[in-house]
Amino acid sequence: MLIYDSLSHFPIADDKVDSLAFPTPTHDQLLSALSTMILSSSGWRKVFAQSGDEEDSNVLVKDADAALTALAALSVSRYLNVSSASKEAVAGGQKPKETSGTKTILLGLDARPTGRILGDIVARTLTALGVRVRYLFIAAAPQIMADSNLFPEEADAFFYISASHNPVGHNGFKFGKEGGVFPTEEAAKLCNIFLDIVKNEKNAFSYLQKLSSDMDTDEYRKVLEDVRHQQQQSLQRYEHFVLTTTTKSSDINIHREFKAQLASALQKQELGILGELNGSARSVSIDKNMLSSLGLKVHMINDKPSQIVHAIVPEGENLQLCQQTLQQLYEKDNAYKIGYVPDNDGDRGNLVYIDERTKKAHILEAQNVFALVVLAELSQTRLQNPQAPLAVVVNCPTSMRIQTIAQAFDAEVFRTEVGEANVVQLAQMKREEGYLVPILGEGSNGGNITHPAKVRDPLNTLMSLIKLIKNRDVAKLWFRANGMDIPHTISLEKIIESLPLYTTTGAFCVEGKMAIHKDHQTLKNRYEVIFQSDWALKEKQLKEMGIFSYNVLQTEGIEERSGQGESYRTPPFSGGYKVVLKNEEGVITDFLWMRGSKTESVFRVLVDCRGDDVARHDYLLNWHRSIIARADSD
Repeated sequence: MLIYDSLSHFPIADDKVDSLAFPTPTHDQLLSALSTMILSSSGWRKVFAQSGDEEDSNVLVKDADAALTALAALSVSRYLNVSSASKEAVAGGQKPKETSGTKTILLGLDARPTGRILGDIVARTLTALGVRVRYLFIAAAPQIMADSNLFPEEADAFFYISASHNPVGHNGFKFGKEGGVFPTEEAAKLCNIFLDIVKNEKNAFSYLQKLSSDMDTDEYRKVLEDVRHQQQQSLQRYEHFVLTTTTKSSDINIHREFKAQLASALQKQELGILGELNGSARSVSIDKNMLSSLGLKVHMINDKPSQIVHAIVPEGENLQLCQQTLQQLYEKDNAYKIGYVPDNDGDRGNLVYIDERTKKAHILEAQNVFALVVLAELSQTRLQNPQAPLAVVVNCPTSMRIQTIAQAFDAEVFRTEVGEANVVQLAQMKREEGYLVPILGEGSNGGNITHPAKVRDPLNTLMSLIKLIKNRDVAKLWFRANGMDIPHTISLEKIIESLPLYTTTGAFCVEGKMAIHKDHQTLKNRYEVIFQSDWALKEKQLKEMGIFSYNVLQTEGIEERSGQGESYRTPPFSGGYKVVLKNEEGVITDFLWMRGSKTESVFRVLVDCRGDDVARHDYLLNWHRSIIARADSD
């Protein structure tokens, strides 16, 4: 029987139709499909669209990619020590056995078209293997992770089908538990299991096909029929978790008090929020209902799953539709002052806002989005804990503006390699050392992670901004700490105007990407030689720019090492590499950063400069790119 989703009205699956009943790919076909898959702790991704076109919005996938999906499910089962997933079971063709220690996996997917087929394959494969599946179908990534954070005993792991901000023809898988993706070591363990299965167990997929065809379809129908209950339960849990993150308390009475105070503030001055959801998983999440329940005016567009009208990454030109729509809304109703655009899984989002002096809508730079959230959360935490040691954990390319903000609240900043698993892991370590770490994340893409969340969430971003605008005490502490006059009316544009001035390369702009051909070990070794040579040639010019010395910082996982050369990095030499430039007093004024993406086939570069001198930024970025190009040449 075909089961439909009550939220999206899409068909979920038919328990009578076996999604694994297709011609078994050859081993060579599987290896070829595997060769184009990127595997990292942030997720496994590749182009799943059948045509191979990364911009293809068709629902169909190749047989080899469908088989890899089933083998990914087998890998998670084996990682969880499910007996029917063991090598011995596969080799002997054994059927699953009932055990008292049944494992449970929380399964969900974003709204890209290929996800529905992949979800059916994963849910059916896991069920055939004897795993209990709590299937949410289309659900925002922060929602599935909030569920596993609040109720870790109800899921041994989560399996989320998504390619995050990658183009629509991509898809992939994220794995984790207790609210966050697996840390690097656990992610590597799961990855090695998957690689071993694909490369060495040639009969593994045939085994899964046999299990699926022999499975009692009543068991799978129960999974599909339970989707609606699982969704409603998960949505309720997610709203509670967002309010817990906002108020820094799980007490329902404090949640009610927060709502009452916000409603009172909104009666004095209304605030409207625009969500341009771009067909993302947030279309079936709590956004509209929750924001409306807080007393906010809410307007949503492109709020049907898979209603993808522009490129998925919420950066640059992809925010222009939101900007234009917010401008139109504001002209009709001046309560509308903020708009947001998420990526497809809804775990990050960037903003547009109305400058009330010019009455124009502006796109807010991703680094400034993160800066505002850091400002709000540090201020709130400092008000509640005047003497406690505070800290922020960020990724390596996050702008130095965060350092300046942290200093205002007497907080320390710790840095990791790019990757949310890294910042989450280091933040937990710092808490164990006695720090309060209310905010962490990846400022380079505007992705804030507000404790106790372990994943980015645009709703948390919005709640931080609302606290800044509507709780005068939160904003006042920032202005006082910087010796600024406190505005009579605290508006978003006045807070933005008060932020430290920095000029930073956009993470997803054309100039922030390069294609390289050398391996990372060779590239970095050659970069260092060329940089030192250039430094000697440019020394006079650099001093005229106020640059007198430099230092190299290299990040791998949660470690940041100060020093250049191979002794400060380890194989495969793919961590972050940053040259910090200092003035005559030894104060850092700029940095040059580079790292190969582990989720996309691009090499990312970024320059961060104190002040608003665009020419200085462009000069340093061109120099940085030139050194990389020369290091990459034959």
